[in-house]
Amino acid sequence: MNPLFPLIITLFFSMVHYLGYTRIVRHLHIKPHTRTALMIFLILNMAGIIGYLSSRYLLSPPKLIYFILSLSIGIGFILFMGIILYELLHLLQRNIPFNPEKRIFFKRATDIGFLGLGSAYLGGGIIEGSKEPVVKFVDVNQNRFGEKTYRIVQISDMHIGGLIDRDFVAKSVSMINHLNPDLIAITGDLSDAHIDVIKDAVDELRHLKSRYGTFYVVGNHEYFHSLETTVAYVKTLGIHVLENSALKIEDFYIVGVYDLFGFRAQTHIPDIGYAIKNIPVDAPTLLLAHQPKYVEFLEGFSPSLILSGHTHGGQIWPFNYVVKLVQPYVKGLYPLAPNRHIYVNSGIGFWGPPMRLGSEAEITCISWS
Repeated sequence: MNPLFPLIITLFFSMVHYLGYTRIVRHLHIKPHTRTALMIFLILNMAGIIGYLSSRYLLSPPKLIYFILSLSIGIGFILFMGIILYELLHLLQRNIPFNPEKRIFFKRATDIGFLGLGSAYLGGGIIEGSKEPVVKFVDVNQNRFGEKTYRIVQISDMHIGGLIDRDFVAKSVSMINHLNPDLIAITGDLSDAHIDVIKDAVDELRHLKSRYGTFYVVGNHEYFHSLETTVAYVKTLGIHVLENSALKIEDFYIVGVYDLFGFRAQTHIPDIGYAIKNIPVDAPTLLLAHQPKYVEFLEGFSPSLILSGHTHGGQIWPFNYVVKLVQPYVKGLYPLAPNRHIYVNSGIGFWGPPMRLGSEAEITCISWS
């Protein structure tokens, strides 16, 4: 992990918390002791963010402590959005032609509503984040295999480490096996810690069962925690790791590439040309690529079906709109051309706070015909 990343995160949230106090708390029509309590809360939450970053990269606290620390990141994001919303409300209040008494009443009412909305937003996110993954059934009809249909179960962005532990992985494996898949696809960000730390949880993946096996491509987070060591260990579990490579599965080829982060890391760089060099031009193909943005790097290759992840479906609304700025597709099934599709999985786990709003942790069961 680049040491600049936690430094940048710390500086960003320090600014957010400072603005949260100076632009919001100081202007709220609340009692002085309530204002003091909110100031202390902001200080403690910023300390929690520092503790969270330390826990990810330096320490290994108990799970409950890690859960509390991880919530501080979510609160920081909510505070960031709250600053924007409050400034808009402040602008509205200044421009409404109320007399002074009505203006004060309106200000107090909006302050109470603002604090209530923030609390509900946090609570709703925690509740949604605590729910088990849902199984989403998707039909991709391309008329490629006659009467035959292939059942593909996809998971993505499990982020094993921290709150995603062995029990979570074991339950996920059981849910996947219950779907009786022909093939299992894991589209990156499987791990979020060094493999030596999460080995017992990753081991549960050896129990995955399907007709043709489990296929895995790395995501950007594997680059942060010794990618080569992770890949080597995953291979010992009987999982096929696709590293700019392809395999034939009866009527189609399955292709997998390294993640786009490889360009930045200057190692394990995705190479679609190398991956498909032995594939007939008209053969049906299933491409596993962690980021949906990889559609911009296909170099003329036209896969029949692309499976991606990375976006978490936005994870916490309205960050899906931010994701849309850098990724062409956020979640769900999209047509690319006649008989060509991409499916973007919202992730079975989460990154950062154990929160979701406007997205669901999912296991996708795709019927491809």
